[in-house]
Amino acid sequence: MTILKNDCLKVNIKSKGAELCSIQSVVNKKEFVWQANPDVWGSHAPNLFPIIGMMKDSSYIYNSKMYHMPKHGFVRHNEAFKIEKHSDTKASFNLETNDELHELYPFDFEFSITYELIDNVLHLHHSVKNRDSKPMYFSVGGHPAFNCPINTNEAYTDYVLEFEYPETSESHLLNMSSGLVTNDTKKVFSEGNKIQLKTDLFNEDALIFKDLKSRAVSLKHKEKGPLLKVEFDDFSYLGIWAKPNAPYVCIEPWLGIADAETTNQKLKDKEGMIKLLPNSTFNASYSIEIDKAHLS
Repeated sequence: MTILKNDCLKVNIKSKGAELCSIQSVVNKKEFVWQANPDVWGSHAPNLFPIIGMMKDSSYIYNSKMYHMPKHGFVRHNEAFKIEKHSDTKASFNLETNDELHELYPFDFEFSITYELIDNVLHLHHSVKNRDSKPMYFSVGGHPAFNCPINTNEAYTDYVLEFEYPETSESHLLNMSSGLVTNDTKKVFSEGNKIQLKTDLFNEDALIFKDLKSRAVSLKHKEKGPLLKVEFDDFSYLGIWAKPNAPYVCIEPWLGIADAETTNQKLKDKEGMIKLLPNSTFNASYSIEIDKAHLS
């Protein structure tokens, strides 16, 4: 376990998957990250690479060869991460190509994620380096889950997700059987820039947005104000998800998306894939800001 700490927050990160597993107030010990109850959902905040969501038949085609790929890629449970740097408020984790991963993903790469704690904000910086002689194709994203409600005397329905701008974007629906994106959409914004949290909101799986104007969203109690904010300037897609009736909500910045039902399964043609040239590096960051009203 790697620990970051300053006067505001204490952050815990697992070596397995370099997964964030705790953001806690130093003063009042309040925990903001879902604690991975295995009877509900046994993760905290997985890192997603080199794909987001499901691929059709958990497979894809590259250069006429079929490869297997698990949902959300192979990073989130990976035990081969190495800690490259670690200070009181900053830590970097690195994963490189190995023989096992090469069977799933035929590119030589380095994937790293750096966590940096500055005041009441945790910054998550992703870096992907193509060490291959050919272009590589990938997606990258986050899956942080936040406790909601945060206090025992509150209800899930006391909370909304408030976006920085009024939104007309509709959620793209998944096929519940295959996990693939359909052509259907639904409206979910209740007051222009708000989504009301409800216990049945995720009965049709995740909310998936492709064309948001906003690059920040706050989890907010309707009377007491904001709990936290996720800023995702570098990410073009956003997922919102929880298990139905579960006391948490995931706010997921994505660069990429699950396969469409109409996919030809070719990696190069998959929506949202990033093409990275040889000896090039790609960077993308998002941040989690805990409102200071909850830290004292």
